[in-house]
Amino acid sequence: MKMISVPIPEDIMISVKIPKKRWKTELKKELALQLYREGLIPFANAHRLAEMGKTDFHYLLGEREIPRQYDVEDYEKDLENLIRWRACK
Repeated sequence: MKMISVPIPEDIMISVKIPKKRWKTELKKELALQLYREGLIPFANAHRLAEMGKTDFHYLLGEREIPRQYDVEDYEKDLENLIRWRACK
């Protein structure tokens, strides 16, 4: 998988007061949260970008009071998947 990098001036990162060893992790989480909040990426990609499990990312969304993006279309897809899953039993 190809990766991209975004240069950020070190003086800006120091002013954020995140310990240097956590810069990469925290920035990925913040980017994932913001992109998800704005509806630019789905939950699956957001938790992957944040390098967090689904449950942990759900908790983080709750801590930040970011609403889950789950609409009727998502519900219908989940319902179809559940019906297919039950049919395979």
